[in-house]
Amino acid sequence: MTLLLRDEEDILEDLVAFHLSRGVDFIVATDNLSRDRTPLILERYRRLGVMQVIQERRDDYMQHAWVTRMARIAATEHGADWVINGDADEFWFPDAGGAGLKDVLGDVPAGVGAVTVARDNFPIVPTAVPESSPFFERLTWRDTQSVQALGLPLPPKVAHRADPRVEVAQGNHTVRVMGEEPGCVAVPMRILHFPARSYPQFHRKILSGGAAYARNRSLGQAVGRTWRVLHQALRDGRLPEEFRRQNPDGAEFESQVAAGRLVEDFRLRDALRSLRAASKVGGR
Repeated sequence: MTLLLRDEEDILEDLVAFHLSRGVDFIVATDNLSRDRTPLILERYRRLGVMQVIQERRDDYMQHAWVTRMARIAATEHGADWVINGDADEFWFPDAGGAGLKDVLGDVPAGVGAVTVARDNFPIVPTAVPESSPFFERLTWRDTQSVQALGLPLPPKVAHRADPRVEVAQGNHTVRVMGEEPGCVAVPMRILHFPARSYPQFHRKILSGGAAYARNRSLGQAVGRTWRVLHQALRDGRLPEEFRRQNPDGAEFESQVAAGRLVEDFRLRDALRSLRAASKVGGR
């Protein structure tokens, strides 16, 4: 798995533990100017021998270049068979609850070079669970009609067979090898997506990521459009409004539940509870 990270201390340990438990053998991570505990968490996993950490000091969000670098390292230095190019807010979850990632990817026909995996948002909604609780205890409602900030359907992500010539596109939505997209099929897996875990975290994310896109002179304005729109909303003082639109409260929450758009989903909560409990036992 590759991970590009910036200030993700609230979710990072659970993210790494989950994917290692589901069959990821090794992680190549790039830390891009984190100022929280993210570097310390990464260093701990590096010392455990399950992670390589790259420090990227540029502040222009050249995601495609940085992820391509990691994906090629996975192929050339770590003997990867498959590479999952993940984000810090994404949990790759096989449809069969007990299945591992290798079970799903191992069933992909030999001539297929990539797989596509749909994403489901888990918005922040009214709950009696304290805000200080871990995100997975609070965010247990899945959006069955997930959209991004522009109101368009949430695009899927891809995982690909390892290849030293691979090029990963900005956003991790497509890959190319020698200029051509490999054959791609859908697999029985979903990505559980947690882009906002609190308003302060969401604000920091848009502040740093949107500003980085604004500094980039290599990418066209159409690239990273969602980030750019949200960063403009922040500059205009409309970010709280955008946050409320993506995270329904009150009557809107009740309406979406009644319509079946929001459904309770405890899969990740239960999985991470089990992992944390096992970690505590092992720690003794």
